[in-house]
Amino acid sequence: MAGQLREYRARIKSAQTTKKITRAMELIAASRIQKAQQRVAASTPYSRAVTRAVSAVATYSNVQHVLTTEPAQVDRAAVVIFSSDRGLAGAFNSNVLREAEELSELLRRQGKEVVYYLVGRKAVGYFGFRKRAHLRDWVGGTDNPVFETAKEIGDELVSAFVRPTAEGGVDEIHIVYNRLVSMLTQTPQVVRLLPLEVVEGVAEPGDTAALPLYEFEPDVDAVLDALLPVYIESRIFNAMLQSAAAKHAATQKAMKSASDNADTLIKNYTRLANNARQSEITQQISEIVGGADALVSAK
Repeated sequence: MAGQLREYRARIKSAQTTKKITRAMELIAASRIQKAQQRVAASTPYSRAVTRAVSAVATYSNVQHVLTTEPAQVDRAAVVIFSSDRGLAGAFNSNVLREAEELSELLRRQGKEVVYYLVGRKAVGYFGFRKRAHLRDWVGGTDNPVFETAKEIGDELVSAFVRPTAEGGVDEIHIVYNRLVSMLTQTPQVVRLLPLEVVEGVAEPGDTAALPLYEFEPDVDAVLDALLPVYIESRIFNAMLQSAAAKHAATQKAMKSASDNADTLIKNYTRLANNARQSEITQQISEIVGGADALVSAK
């Protein structure tokens, strides 16, 4: 009984220590979410405005540009996966990796070769454990993204897109990241960056409506050459901010669940410890009474 009681008390102490850690991590994540949401809110309008501008020009003009024109044949597609550098975030990383795998399978069924660009240590570890190749990765700073990293990723992707496929280039670019829907919900999002395929926020003209007329200075190619990298960088940076905010929310949710589980363990082991202590006391009383009865009988 004494050994069992000591074991229960050790488990209670261990659960209490775990609860202190998970509670602290929950509070840290909660303190970071608000700032992350503010950064997302500040970035999203600019990203949408740039996207509307680029997609409107690509849709309502007869401009033929390498970044807005559908290739005759797509041989290779790039998938950019945004994960986190740290774990303890529930299904945050597994969901985005599963979504990327489903996208890759779809692209392969269409006869396309898939190459990967990875953001975050968890995605790098996932590919490394499975001995799968990727072209480039960026780790560190996923909790607090900076624009310089987004620009570096954007330059790499644009360079790969304008490069011929025979020289290692790609014909399509897709990004996969977690989007913060609410504090309890984070959903994987798949977006095709290039070539542009939709007009976001631009109403489709009617049959009799006149299409917008654009004038370019110095020329169309120069304007699009300058505008499209800005579009890529803004979308990537917004995806990084969305992923960071979703990760903090997932961490807070996971740590709250862990703290609640620790509370449950503490209650259960406390009850078991009390039962063991009561059994030990009962046994001691029985032994004392039995010994007293034996002394009385001996007289």
